[in-house]
Amino acid sequence: MPKSQVRKKKVYTPPTDVRPTSTAATRKPSPVWLPATAVALIVFGIGWLVVFYLSDMQYPVATWRYWNLAIGFGAMVGSLGLLSRWR
Repeated sequence: MPKSQVRKKKVYTPPTDVRPTSTAATRKPSPVWLPATAVALIVFGIGWLVVFYLSDMQYPVATWRYWNLAIGFGAMVGSLGLLSRWR
């Protein structure tokens, strides 16, 4: 059986009006405080929840009852928001 011929394709170059203007080299890196704050929020949130569960809902603030869960999980969700901006 004869072999089919292989066609050479031209390398695609997008038109100049479609090319993105910003490259990875021109974007600013993230500030140093951003990952440090995100890690601190994760540790704070986990610590808050661990203390809440191990103290049988008496600490950190007994009068807030289940709002303590919202504080712990809110801190962790806030850290995810910060980490989404990390470059």
